[in-house]
Amino acid sequence: MCGIITFNDPTVLDKKGTINAMMEMIRHRGPNVQGGGEYINSELAMGFCRLSIIDLKGGAQPLYNEDNSVVITFNGEIYNYQSLREELLAKGHVFRTKADTEVLLHGYEEWGMAGTLSRVRGMFAYLLWDENKKTLFGARDFFGIKPLYYYHEGQTFIVGSEIKAFLKHPNFKKELNTEAVKPYLMNQYNDMNETFFKGVYKFPAGHWFEFHDNEMQIHEYWDAKYDIDQKRDEEATVEAIDKTVVDSVHLHNIADVPVGSFLSEGVDSSYVTSVLKPKEVFSVNFDNGPFNEASVAKELADDNGLNFNEITVTGDDAFRDFAEMQYHMDEPDGNPSVIPLWYLCQLARRKVTVVLSGEGADELFAGYVNYGMHTKKMVVKVFASGLRKLPRGIRHSLGRGIKKLPAFPGKVHLYTWTAAPSEYYVGESVIYDPDQPTIFTSDQANGILQAKYQNDHTVHQMYQADFAKVQDAEPVKQMQYIDLHHFMLNDILQKADKISMAHSLELRVPFLDRDVAELANSIPSKMLLNTKDTKYAFRKAAGKHLPADWANRPKLGFPVPVKTWLREADYCDQVRALFKEDWVADLFDQKQLVQLLQDNFDEKVDARRQLWTVYTFLTWYKLYFIDWDNTLAKYEHVQPDVKALMDSGKLI
Repeated sequence: MCGIITFNDPTVLDKKGTINAMMEMIRHRGPNVQGGGEYINSELAMGFCRLSIIDLKGGAQPLYNEDNSVVITFNGEIYNYQSLREELLAKGHVFRTKADTEVLLHGYEEWGMAGTLSRVRGMFAYLLWDENKKTLFGARDFFGIKPLYYYHEGQTFIVGSEIKAFLKHPNFKKELNTEAVKPYLMNQYNDMNETFFKGVYKFPAGHWFEFHDNEMQIHEYWDAKYDIDQKRDEEATVEAIDKTVVDSVHLHNIADVPVGSFLSEGVDSSYVTSVLKPKEVFSVNFDNGPFNEASVAKELADDNGLNFNEITVTGDDAFRDFAEMQYHMDEPDGNPSVIPLWYLCQLARRKVTVVLSGEGADELFAGYVNYGMHTKKMVVKVFASGLRKLPRGIRHSLGRGIKKLPAFPGKVHLYTWTAAPSEYYVGESVIYDPDQPTIFTSDQANGILQAKYQNDHTVHQMYQADFAKVQDAEPVKQMQYIDLHHFMLNDILQKADKISMAHSLELRVPFLDRDVAELANSIPSKMLLNTKDTKYAFRKAAGKHLPADWANRPKLGFPVPVKTWLREADYCDQVRALFKEDWVADLFDQKQLVQLLQDNFDEKVDARRQLWTVYTFLTWYKLYFIDWDNTLAKYEHVQPDVKALMDSGKLI
């Protein structure tokens, strides 16, 4: 795992000094200084920060082809690189290293960008300069596991792993994207293509680009397709899931450094851990949390003879370190699970360099109850089954009629069983008002913002282009597609990468593998989400490796005690102090914001998610726009210190 940064700008005379300054901003992604470096020519400068995983002594980058006409920098892992290497060797290519990076380099020479990307399995973002063509190429993996951003203004083109590196370029203009604030309040993360930094865009997952003569062309090479296999029965489906998952976990275990795994009481991480059987597993808990996942996870670790590592997080810990978390995120992310993930990665880095995690299973195998039609009540089961058999046009017309009716018990269920998902599904929750997302409604967000930041964006509108791509797929598949391209891409995977990399830890996600996804996308929804359970066939596959009751445990995620914290005077006062800073009035209706905090503290309302989303944004905004000089002084040259965790006495 590494950090990459490149710029093309003829007006920058000191390319070496600039690229090195940019590299230092992402040094946490690759602290092994001897394996990194830069490539500079009259056109551009490329920088690389290395975290050594494979071929520890010989895998330095930038890496060149045989005649030095093509050079590459690569962030990620190619899990099937060994077979591709053999294929390329047979075709006469000469390899200088044993690292997976080189298959991308010679693959480009042999098959081109599209041909190489059709063959690989992995997580990646890479940049490749072809001197003969005077062209920069780049690509991002199938799901967007690894980040890649770009900025193109005038003669300045910048592309790389983290936005904070862009801020060191002399021609980069740092400006808040005011259009992003309101949608963020609705979603708790930025779901737009343009980031919170105006002019900086997220490069799309499953795409590659070519940049030549100051023009960028973007090409798609992969997207989820739903070709359902109706002939495969349940037993064969379960066998296929297990075979594909086991194969993926084994591929994700390839490394020349220690590999561990995260472990909670949920089925996803437990499945991975039981297949992998690493020496070290890691779990997190809160001192006043609503659940104790770590104690349950320890049972599974003990049963498998694994060394169980646990950390207990306090509110003092979270509030002390929260600004640093948001600094590393680049953009504000109000998902409270950022907090436990921070300490989990910090803990894991004490003993391993690579860790496997369970992200992606819910999106691929229908793990969210909000996908609907999931109930154990027989009367409702029969009724829902009948509704689903209606012709699509009649069913959707019925749904629109139900939506117009006054509220009554069961209205939400009836509406979501009949309406098209594109009319009601806004991600993470099923709500029959399309303007009501999980945090603020459109009106609520505009009502608390100053006029400059108000707009007409709604979460519902932002999803329609993607719904159109899968309008003929099964309803559950449509919702899975939305979550894969929004919640998973722009929230889950962003924090997984940024928080793990903040601790120089490589986080791998074996469920987000091309072969696993293509199998999952071929499974009928009724085998995944039914009256028996969510992820039904997936759970049965996991049951081949887990104790009898383990595969059926409900999903908890990372339960974070935000509700408790915001009703404790010390923590509420810290939030209030930030809300009352003078500059906040330029963004929000400050009086309304402070009153909402007080009402929540007095238990008149439960506004924890709204308050935490705003608190997150203001914490981030202060770092990057109000107090940037102090932010740099505090974080620019700070590298992960795993010894501090051991000295804290929290290791169990």
